[in-house]
This record gives sequence, C-alpha cells and structure tokens, in this order.
Amino acid sequence: MIKNIFLLSLLIHSSFCFAQKATSYKLTKEQIVQRELTGISDFPIYKALEFSDKGGVYDLVFTENQKTKSKKDTLNTKIQAICVMSDHGGFLEKWRITDLLEETEPKETNIWFWTKYSSAKDLDGDGAADPVVVYGTRNENDEIRRVKIITVYKNKKYAIRAVECDLDYCRSFKKDKNWNALPQKIKTYVDQLVVKLRKEQGLLLKDG
Repeated sequence: MIKNIFLLSLLIHSSFCFAQKATSYKLTKEQIVQRELTGISDFPIYKALEFSDKGGVYDLVFTENQKTKSKKDTLNTKIQAICVMSDHGGFLEKWRITDLLEETEPKETNIWFWTKYSSAKDLDGDGAADPVVVYGTRNENDEIRRVKIITVYKNKKYAIRAVECDLDYCRSFKKDKNWNALPQKIKTYVDQLVVKLRKEQGLLLKDG
C-alpha cells in the first residue's frame, strides 16, 4: 500500500515537472494568419514563434516595416518584437521591443531581426521561458554596425548593446547595469551566444 502511494506520488510529481517544461516552435505563414496575429502590429510579420511554459501559451512575433527594396533584399527602418497571449478572443500584450535606424556616419540603411539566434527557452530551469531576441543594423557600406541582444526574464528586459567599428574609439560592448540580476545559467547562455556570433558572423563584440 505504502509502495503504491509512493509510486503514485512519484508519477504525479513527474507529470507536474513535465508540464512545467517550456517548449517553442516556429509558426508557418498559414498558422500566423489562422491565429490572426497579423493584426497586432502595423508592420508585416517576418517570423513568429509560439512557446508555452508554466504561465501559459504565448506568441512572439518579429515584425519589420519593409520600407524599401534594394537589389539584394528588403530594407527596414523600424522593427518590433511583440509577445502576446490569447485573452477572451483577443490578445494580451506581455512586452514589446521597438527600435529604428540611428543617424550615423556612415549612414545606417537596414535594421533586422536575427531570428536564427533568437529563442524562447527555459534557460534556468524554473519552468518559465526566458526569451532572447537578437537584432542588428547595417550601414550603407553593407557593414554590420549595431548588435543588440535582449533577454526577457520575468517580463523585464536585460540588454547587451554593441557597436562594431574598425577603430577602437568608436567600438563598444555594454551590458545593462542590472545584468547581474539575471540567474547565472541565463548569463552563461547569453555569453555563449556572444561567442557564437563572433565566430559565425566575424564580429568583434568588445569594447575598444
């Protein structure tokens, strides 16, 4: 009897832990339309993720205003990442990230989401997803100028802001003052992501 109670408790505990696990997957264009996500932003949706954790089910949309078309690609002047959850037939916005081109020399000409480096995983194992959003800008010389990595932990944003430049005086790599408030597992993940960006994109991502 005691053994059966123990096994039942273990099964319930295991099921509970499994239910706490955060999962995410990329939405197709058809799924984006079916969920009526196109109405939550003034900009076209570039990509979207659906993720679930102990708090519920969320949609994270990456939108870019696709202002002009170049010979190579669509150029954006503004971007928005918006996280929502379904609420009584509509959407409840949890948070958003907005940015736009800066006045620089050489001139910035494009800003875009780096969705291959963005994610919505449970990085510290507490059952809640910790979204990481990465985006960058290019200048008129087709060089990457800015890179931002924004981690959302308990609906608060923690950013790394980097400016790429060949000269020491115009290069920078800064973490927000509240960065150390993040759990160590999340900081380690983002540090490894920075290393990956350096290696795969040939970036410096450091102070002068």
